[in-house]
Amino acid sequence: MSVRPKESDGVQKGRDKVTIQTLQKLREAKVPISMLTAYDYPTAVSCSSNSSIDITLVGDSSPLIHHASAVARGTTHPLLVADMPFGSYHGSMDDAVNNAVRMVRESQIEAVKLEGGEEIAALVQRLTSIGIPVMAHVGLLPQRHVSLRDINTKALVRAAKVLEEAGAFSAVVEAVPKELGRYITENVTMPTIGIGAGPWTSGQDDAMGTWLGHKAKFVRRFGNLQTAREMGVQGYANTVKDGSFPDPQRESYTMDEAEWTRFLEEMNRA
Repeated sequence: MSVRPKESDGVQKGRDKVTIQTLQKLREAKVPISMLTAYDYPTAVSCSSNSSIDITLVGDSSPLIHHASAVARGTTHPLLVADMPFGSYHGSMDDAVNNAVRMVRESQIEAVKLEGGEEIAALVQRLTSIGIPVMAHVGLLPQRHVSLRDINTKALVRAAKVLEEAGAFSAVVEAVPKELGRYITENVTMPTIGIGAGPWTSGQDDAMGTWLGHKAKFVRRFGNLQTAREMGVQGYANTVKDGSFPDPQRESYTMDEAEWTRFLEEMNRA
């Protein structure tokens, strides 16, 4: 019996498997990329049920391999990426590589995501050299509890460029002013996926709640959360693709005009 989702699970047929090359083509065509975070089989099925979802991300959770394996069973066309857990790539290079290999082998993910700046460039290069695709993550780093006040804009731009040169195929850009999200996007060739980075990145990410759609024999269904979840996925996908999410005023950070001018002057001098 197959562990992959069936058509009766709500999965639609018709879209080819999304690859890294697919994402690059979407970026070049200026078609917004949609990424959704899933943590289990039902949320993965909801991602796969909508042909407009391009990437499914397994967020950092414990135990990660268990969750990633469940998401893999529910994933069809989206590219499947998983966070490497905090601490799994902060020791020796060999330990980090071994942990990444184990994640890919045991959970059947297709790429790993690493949070950090220039300090992880060597690891990105090493992983890509052995065939493990890497999605970078710059800006606000949830694993490190870095505040917005601690973000150095010039260092962030430099990190994005260095990580691309090291081989990252994409970068999540989190919680930065919309102007900076656009600047980074325009100064790298890899797709950027924004989380609170304004509407001008190559794509957007959002996290789904872990609502369950299963119904056991002894459970009375008081509400169909599976339907509500799929409606939410559809609404998210539609607004990402038509460019109306995030709203540049209500759902984006911004920079003071004078501060933005100083930033551009500094970057032009660099």
